[in-house]
Amino acid sequence: MTHPTEPFPFSARLARLRVRLGEADADAIVVTELNNIRYLTGFAGSAGILVVTATQSELLIDGRYEEIVREALRVGTMAPVGITRVKKYDSTLLEVLVAAGWRRIAFEGDHTTVAQYGRWVAGLPNVELTPVYDWVESGRIVKDAAELAILRRAGRLLSDVAMGLAQWVDVGRTEREVAGLIDSAIRRAGFEKPAFDTIVATGLNSAYPHARPTDRTIAKGDLVLLDFGGVLEGYCVDLTRMAGAGRVGADSQALYLAVREAQGKAIAAVHPGRLTTEVDQAARQVLEQHQLGSAFVHGTGHGLGLDVHEAPRVGPGDPSEAVRLESGMVVTIEPGAYVVGLGGVRLEDDVLVTAEGQEVLTTAPLDLLIV
Repeated sequence: MTHPTEPFPFSARLARLRVRLGEADADAIVVTELNNIRYLTGFAGSAGILVVTATQSELLIDGRYEEIVREALRVGTMAPVGITRVKKYDSTLLEVLVAAGWRRIAFEGDHTTVAQYGRWVAGLPNVELTPVYDWVESGRIVKDAAELAILRRAGRLLSDVAMGLAQWVDVGRTEREVAGLIDSAIRRAGFEKPAFDTIVATGLNSAYPHARPTDRTIAKGDLVLLDFGGVLEGYCVDLTRMAGAGRVGADSQALYLAVREAQGKAIAAVHPGRLTTEVDQAARQVLEQHQLGSAFVHGTGHGLGLDVHEAPRVGPGDPSEAVRLESGMVVTIEPGAYVVGLGGVRLEDDVLVTAEGQEVLTTAPLDLLIV
């Protein structure tokens, strides 16, 4: 049962993990990925280890966090966990595991270094250490009501930030200056921080999908690609819009219109039961019809949550490896086309899969912003 003041259903999340433990006949799992620990318990520190068994959860933390965690436990904003204070994480973990006498311990294979694994093997000579994958992430892929409330609010706030782009994108300003203005607006809007390094790419630089802002100044006729996001209560949102510095050329305008059409088709394809590859193909087919298939060099989108890039991936590939969309998943839809010597266009929105189809969480205008 969820604690009456728990902001998230931590008990249900831990219960799902314990089912996996039972199925694998493991005594415990060691969780080291910090956003997985946050998802399971509400602990949001920069270091920590969580040990979960069939009946209990123990959080290993250092002195920086002990009183913060105790207060969160007192007011019920974290999952009920035991606390073990550490000086060195691996040595304290080994002490806990040896004292428990467990014989089969699972650990997160994707989030454990070779060096860390070597220390565990040396310190647990009579224990079977079993790497497991996606035990926590498989639960994170479908958002619950508390997560969706944050993501909806974050989408509205990021859309509000986008409404200020006309004030900041201006001929003579550098890419770095514009990125700095966007980052400041993200914080003023109430976000904890940007979700990633803001991308501002102008003119020929926009042909590079993940260009870093430079000291290049915006010039008349430039396409300007603006990709930015924010973190609200730990959850990430992500948005891309396009601007033109005055009148842009016919080729640039055609590029923009093709990408806008592709994005619209992909959003319309978002529906429970659809494969992620089918959503990707909806965008890719449009760009191929415009002879821009080879200019679309990345996937159509990715999942959003505690990480800015998480499952499901919305991209091409073998349909047998694709994810079937479910109500409660949140993905970006961000097709792009990039032509060296001309420029690039990407349009991105955050989309919730609903029982009826889709809900676009980011509502800033998609029009090419002329400044």
